[in-house]
Amino acid sequence: MAANSSVVSVAAAATAVPGVSTVADFSDLQEIKKQLLLIAGLTRERGLLHSSKWSAELAFSLPALPLSELQPPPPLTEEDAQDVDAYTLAKAYFDVKEYDRAAHFLHGCNSKKAYFLYMYSRYLSGEKKKDDETVDSLGPLEKGQVKNEALRELRVELSRKHQARGLDGFGLYLYGVVLRKLDLVKEAIDVFVEATHVLPLHWGAWLELCNLITDKEMLKFLSLPDTWMKEFFLAHIYTELQLIEEALQKYQHLIDVGFSKSSYIVSQIAVAYHNIRDIDKALSIFNELRKQDPYRIENMDTFSNLLYVRSMKSELSYLAHNLCEIDKYRVETCCVIGNYYSLRSQHEKAALYFQRALKLNPRYLGAWTLMGHEYMEMKNTSAAIQAYRHAIEVNKRDYRAWYGLGQTYEILKMPFYCLYYYRRAHQLRPNDSRMLVALGECYEKLNQLVEAKKCYWRAYAVGDVEKMALVKLAKLHEQLTESEQAAQCYIKYIQDIYSCGETVEHLEESTAFRYLAQYYFKCKLWDEASTCAQKCCAFNDTREEGKALLRQILQLRNQGETPTSDTPVQL
Repeated sequence: MAANSSVVSVAAAATAVPGVSTVADFSDLQEIKKQLLLIAGLTRERGLLHSSKWSAELAFSLPALPLSELQPPPPLTEEDAQDVDAYTLAKAYFDVKEYDRAAHFLHGCNSKKAYFLYMYSRYLSGEKKKDDETVDSLGPLEKGQVKNEALRELRVELSRKHQARGLDGFGLYLYGVVLRKLDLVKEAIDVFVEATHVLPLHWGAWLELCNLITDKEMLKFLSLPDTWMKEFFLAHIYTELQLIEEALQKYQHLIDVGFSKSSYIVSQIAVAYHNIRDIDKALSIFNELRKQDPYRIENMDTFSNLLYVRSMKSELSYLAHNLCEIDKYRVETCCVIGNYYSLRSQHEKAALYFQRALKLNPRYLGAWTLMGHEYMEMKNTSAAIQAYRHAIEVNKRDYRAWYGLGQTYEILKMPFYCLYYYRRAHQLRPNDSRMLVALGECYEKLNQLVEAKKCYWRAYAVGDVEKMALVKLAKLHEQLTESEQAAQCYIKYIQDIYSCGETVEHLEESTAFRYLAQYYFKCKLWDEASTCAQKCCAFNDTREEGKALLRQILQLRNQGETPTSDTPVQL
């Protein structure tokens, strides 16, 4: 039997179910559960604990297998048997994070499993030393300066083995990770794609590949294996690329075919709704998830972002205390506590907890972005810029970091820099009105008024979240003495406010009524002018102007003035 027979059996099992685009892919849930249990065991043996956990959670969401269907672990090969003592000892050292010691006892082993653990131990040893050095000598903003010294050596060895076709699916995964860490992105993508073909059930390889795909075009050119795992990958990457409608369709399909009890899928759906700012829906799903899996920590920082946006102090306080009791040294817990302090306007304390999160995991994207926000609140623009730049290094798809950089340079009155960063944020979120309004303001400052008008109109067209795009567009028309267009914008703005039935105070309402009153007055439309002037009297800043205009209208009506025939669009 070949040395990697257990891995081959997984690959064969994974590709036994044909295609990916039809319900038939998931027709044999028993077979899928067997595959998940098998890969959960294989990843656990190699210390790939996150992949093992993901597979085990997914397997748990499927119906239990009868005794007759349960499979024994894959048999040992001759090479496995020769290395079993060294592997057992090394795995014990590996599990207590004695990576150098584990690698020492695995040196010279020939089996695929032992070789992977040997290389992985060396990789993790380098990562641990890098993190220790970072924590000891530098603050969180200088983390990028410390490197994993083992990477180049590992790349040379793995490359030699790869050329000799000596790497199994797990070896290819590790080779891809090393290439990615060395910023060799193109080579890393090729290797991860190869890893998904050789071992389609290993979620870690799919996830690493996902982190390197920056847009939908890149996705089109990937030659991925036809396996049911591809559906999970596509749903995940669509969520990351902000293609939320496609992502939700994929997740709904996965629920329909039998994964309705998967807490992973439920949490991903909640994250998707968070990304499109459907706050009520996202909160509702997260609350259900908490009932289903009360000790879950993954994605709870996203849940806390929603509570923060809604200013739900007591709920955020409860969540922070609850997660502290479960595990206070998890990055998500630190981010939740940071959000709690931020909501209480204790920005120094908030930044401290985001820094703590980054000490635990320097590549944790959310903490970098949130720390940037806190430095902005503290008016520390240079630290905010560094934090946002680190966020972009971790993930170039993070629109919040690009947008944050734009805001920071706006404070520094550097509109050309602003424009670049807001454009990048807009590319990632083309239908987010906040990005378009920010772009419009930037173009205005650079006196590119035609571009500014396009941005404001587009912001209105995609559903203006802050209800400010039309006012800004109207003021721009006003500035260009395009009075009819300005009036049209103010009319639309007023109609929108009254149609949505919101009780919140709109600061620009008085501005709109004042302009329209003056506009109708100039057009000698006394009824419309009078209506708008009366509305002006309801606001402190326009009350006197409104009263003065009403007196003028009354005076002109008494003198027998009549409206002109050129009637504009009315309210």
